[in-house]
Formats: sequence, C-alpha cells, structure tokens
Amino acid sequence: MIFFFVIIAILSLMYGYIGWRLIVPAAFSLPVNMILWGMLLVFLLLPIIPILLRFRGVTTVWLDAASWVGYLSFGFLTLLFAILIARDMIVLVTLGFAKIVYLAHYIFGSGESASHTIDPERRRLLINSVNIGLLGFTGALIGYGIYEALRDPDVVNIDVPIKNLPEEFDGFRVVQITDIHVSSTLKRGFVQRVVNIVNGLAPDLLVLTGDLVDGTVGQLGYDVAPLTELRAPHGKFFTTGNHEYYSGVQQWVEEMPKLGFTVLLNEHRIVERGVGRLLLAGVTDFEGGRFAPAHVTDPFKALAGAPDGIPRILLAHQPKSIFKASEAGYDYVISGHTHGGQYFPYHFLAALTQPYIRGFHTYNGTQIYVSKGTGYWGPQLRIGAKSEITVHRLARA
Repeated sequence: MIFFFVIIAILSLMYGYIGWRLIVPAAFSLPVNMILWGMLLVFLLLPIIPILLRFRGVTTVWLDAASWVGYLSFGFLTLLFAILIARDMIVLVTLGFAKIVYLAHYIFGSGESASHTIDPERRRLLINSVNIGLLGFTGALIGYGIYEALRDPDVVNIDVPIKNLPEEFDGFRVVQITDIHVSSTLKRGFVQRVVNIVNGLAPDLLVLTGDLVDGTVGQLGYDVAPLTELRAPHGKFFTTGNHEYYSGVQQWVEEMPKLGFTVLLNEHRIVERGVGRLLLAGVTDFEGGRFAPAHVTDPFKALAGAPDGIPRILLAHQPKSIFKASEAGYDYVISGHTHGGQYFPYHFLAALTQPYIRGFHTYNGTQIYVSKGTGYWGPQLRIGAKSEITVHRLARA
C-alpha cells in the first residue's frame, strides 16, 4: 500500500505541474477551471483503482474499459509532462542567455538599456498557442505509440558465440518471448498472434523469461491458453518475473506445466542433441525473495549437480542477475524486464536500476542479451523501443 501512496504522490506532482503550465495560463472561467482540474484528478486515480479492485478479485468488462482509459491517460499525461519539462528548460536557458547578453551590453555598452514591454494579452496568446501545439504533438506521439504497442512484435535475430559449444548445437535456435504482460488491456488475441509468429520460426527450444501476466490464473487463464500451441522439439521453459509475484506466483508456477512449460526455479536441465549436451538453467526473479523465502534468486544453486565442461545458459528475468551469473561461470544470460524503456524519455528510469536496458553485452566474460519485451506494461505505448521476439542462434566461438 505504501507503494501506491508513493506513486500517487509522484503523479500528483506531475499532473499538478501540467495543470499549472496549461490550465492556469489559459485563464478559463472558474467553472471550466474546476472541470479541468477535476479531470486531472480523475485521470490520476483511474489507472490505480482497477489494480486495487483486481487485487480483490473483481473482474468486469467495465473494469477493463476503465483500465484502457486509465492507462492511456497515464501515458498521455506522463509523456506530456516530459515534453513540458523539456520546453520549460529550453525557455529557461534561452531567458538566461538573453539576460547575460543584456548585462554584457549594459556593462560594456553605452550603459543605457532600452525598456521593452510585452503586451500581456499577446504574451498569453503566444503561450496558449504553444501549449496547443504541444498537446497536438503529444497526441500524435500517442497515436504512434499505440500502433507500436499493439502491432506484431519484430523478430530479432542474433548470433551468440559460445566457447566449447558442441558441434551438434552449432546453429541451434533458442526463441525467447518475455514481458508479454497479459492483462486487462492485452488479451488472448495478442497471445495467439505471438504463438503463430513463434511457431512460424520453428524454434529448437523456447524460453519465456518472466512477466507473462498481470493478474491471477482465474482472471487470465483463458487469455494465456494459446501458449499450449507453442512447439519446440527440445522443450519450452519458463522462469518467473517480478509481476508473477504480484499475481499469485504459486498458482502460475502450477499453471505453466499445464501450458506445456518446464518451470525452472533455481534449477537446471541438460539439453541433448545427438551426443552433444548443454546446460539450461533458470533463476527466480531478482526480487522473488521479498515475496517467498524459497524464491530467493540463486544462480549458484541452479547449478547444483551440474556436469562440468558443457556450455551454461541462464534464464534470468532481470539483467542485474548478470553479476552473480558471471561469478557462477555461465557463458550466456537471457533476460528481459526493462522493455527497452518502453517509451521515451522514461527509458532513463530503467537505466537507474539495471546495468543494461536492451541488446547484447558482455560482463566479465559472461555474455548477456536483454530483450525489449514482447508485449507492454501499463500504458499501451511503445516509443523508441519496439517489441520483439528474439531468436538466439548459438554458434561455435
């Protein structure tokens, strides 16, 4: 509950700033001002109320509709806030530079200054015109962001050089889906489209690296059901993300085998192809121990009883698992969690808590790939971070 109060406090400051910079300069009549400020208050609460109701087990079509409007308004207003901040910083720097020029002219020039007065009405008209333009620009970005969020994910192909990779696994294709976030705004139709794309790629092995859902099995079981149609001759593997712990992790751990997935909770499996072998391990989410003592993430425990001398691949939802994974001697880590930032400029927030937010990296000899995610979370937006289904093609180094 403290988390929600913190979020409300932060959003209150952001939405208040929007009202101060847009509603106040417009100088509407008192009734109009009250309506507009009231709308900001409604939009502040609208994304949060459905979440709280779902925690109580409430599921209705009207709640789904409220979630759509709430999350979309959240996306629009947070994006607008960032644009207004950028605009005001530019104005502040410009005014500061003009002030310096004025002082320089006064000190080194004639010592006289011209008196310039600006018509208040003209100034208000200019400010409001700029504000209208910014609202239009934000709206256009939102339209583009919705399109990117709801369209089919890109297929991203990467070659992964692995030392001591058996010849039988050269060209072995691991297909990753992650961070789908099936929820009140993303449902069965999208899941089915993802399944169709993945099956068309003919993966050798499939991994789902967490954050499949935002809701309980009872609420979303129907929507994730198409995952049973996924086909991979060497298996389908799942490891938990942080959102599974918000959604009833034990229920989902029990549900995933029914969908055909092997759940890896700080454990591993040996994948065989001919006489070649490699190790595939999975750890619980980096924050799992906060919710269940048995779910403390442990890359070392995941290697218990593992044979030596074969390549080691780790499924870890959060990229910051790379540090312990490197200590444990994994060759390659497959992660997600960050959504690649999901929409600009808030990718900077992801960079505050994770060592990497997208793409291929190497840390202390251990390689890691961070997917931008297959779905979206919260606002139905993706700007500057296209969704993806990733094909990891293993190659002999």
